[in-house]
Amino acid sequence: MNDTQDTVPGDAESPSPDLVQVVLGECSPADADAVFGLLREHFDSDRDGDAPHQTDETEAERRPAVWTGAFRAPRTPDSVSGVLLSGPVTADLQGGPQAVGHVRATLESAFDVSVQGKASGDQEVELQLRLTGADRGRPGPG
Repeated sequence: MNDTQDTVPGDAESPSPDLVQVVLGECSPADADAVFGLLREHFDSDRDGDAPHQTDETEAERRPAVWTGAFRAPRTPDSVSGVLLSGPVTADLQGGPQAVGHVRATLESAFDVSVQGKASGDQEVELQLRLTGADRGRPGPG
């Protein structure tokens, strides 16, 4: 697999079964920020307060954008509020099975979630989710 070790900045350089890499795509910067904002409320992250943004490109120059973040997810939060989205968001999760399960449960508490794909290995899970939730919750930042 991969010989590199995943850590969240500020932590000791050691591998963590609690680390989940989250990649968001097919969405607006505001929706990406809403999803990452929710995850930052409940999990330590390498993103700090860094909100997704796009450069000032003309419409013809724009390419599909993706946003990434790493989250340490040792547990599922007790209470998660719903969050409004302006459109669907594709979320790819990769990490240890329990940590991915904690992030998935958190997202399922805040959004309507459908599983688009899943691959499992001995020590890692990859999961693609489609998030929607424009009919409930609180507005995301922005």
